[in-house]
Amino acid sequence: MPIVSICVGVALLLLLMIVFKLNAFISLILVALVVGILEGMSPIDAVASVQGGLGGTLGSLAMIIIFGAILGKLMTDSGGAQRIATTLIKSFGKKRVQLAAVLTASVVGIALFFETGVVVLIPLVFTIATAAGVPVLYIGMPVIAALITMHGFVPPHPGPTAIASVFDANIGKTLVYGIIIAIPAIIIGGPLFTKLFKKEDLEVDIPKGLFNPKEFKEEEMPGFVTSLLTSLMPVILIASQVVVEIAMPDTAMMPFFDFIGNANIALLLSVILAFFTFGLNRGKKMKEIMQSVTEAVSGIAMILLIIAAGGAFKQVLIDSHIDQYIADIMAGSTLSPLLLTWLIAAILRVAVGSATVAGMTAAGIAAPLVAMTGVSPELMVLAAGAGSITFSHVNDAGFWIYKEYFNLSIGKTIKTWSVMVTILSLVGLAGVLLINMLIS
Repeated sequence: MPIVSICVGVALLLLLMIVFKLNAFISLILVALVVGILEGMSPIDAVASVQGGLGGTLGSLAMIIIFGAILGKLMTDSGGAQRIATTLIKSFGKKRVQLAAVLTASVVGIALFFETGVVVLIPLVFTIATAAGVPVLYIGMPVIAALITMHGFVPPHPGPTAIASVFDANIGKTLVYGIIIAIPAIIIGGPLFTKLFKKEDLEVDIPKGLFNPKEFKEEEMPGFVTSLLTSLMPVILIASQVVVEIAMPDTAMMPFFDFIGNANIALLLSVILAFFTFGLNRGKKMKEIMQSVTEAVSGIAMILLIIAAGGAFKQVLIDSHIDQYIADIMAGSTLSPLLLTWLIAAILRVAVGSATVAGMTAAGIAAPLVAMTGVSPELMVLAAGAGSITFSHVNDAGFWIYKEYFNLSIGKTIKTWSVMVTILSLVGLAGVLLINMLIS
């Protein structure tokens, strides 16, 4: 019955959005309620689960998305994004502009959760694509591939770091193996995958309010170093917390770095810095700066609601214990522990949408296999991480973030995003199995 409920819910969601053209937020709320009731919840319990999912998703993402949008808007309105884009294009050349974007996203993705990395880098994606005269998804897809790969494979990113703690894996070894796997995954799932599409397939209409197409004169733009440091300040602050935690975990300064390294606070401090570097220091009045803030928030209002509704749908699936139902089925399997861990995480990812839930649940189930089989705990971490980023669809907040920021139809989102993350997952699994062969 749980599998049937998921299938009915996904089919209903596609029917409401594709056939009846219903708004995604309303569609997701209706489907979440229907699936909850099909799974035996009372209507009131289903409503409570939806409310919990909405609140939980907004509570964890609202400040990140809003402050990220504000930072991005200030960066584009001041010419800072154009400065970074033009400098990267001159340094790497238009033929290698994809490489410049991927390198930037890979560095950013190590420290930031996927959602944070997206809102920080999306303005740069739009600006680089416009300045280089290439389709938006030609830059956007490799950038997203780099971000989601870091999310699945590379400590000290919070995702694989949390999974490593379950398997009692060595963070250093996990980091080395993760980078070895991440490099081919990003290349295959990013730049190489985009080559399968025609140019017109990679063209999208940039959502209004998220990007300023104005061409700035040289003297109007802030300097490259100022622009880069301001835009990457969230990464620097979050990374500082990670470095201090690893190098000096017992220092008296740890609470301070825990505070400034919190993603919400890091983005807030970065926005305050941007008021000066992208605003007041450029001769702008506070009223003009606040106008950019207002436009940024209004530009992402519906995106925020849709992501929250995706969280509500996910919460209903979790509260109805579908994840445990699937996990129990898979727990008695005799497959290779690495393949089994990947498979549990992948099925949970498809069923409940959350990469974090999928990875952590798979780790909890598979943790005893390390002692039983002698398999590398570091590779088990990466197997769970790879499975947790596989085929993403309508029950995943990341699906809606990608869809709405790039202004895509559901069909085009599945052809680009869903297929891309599946490629990344399969390359990751292949890398895990290959390394296991070499070290066994």
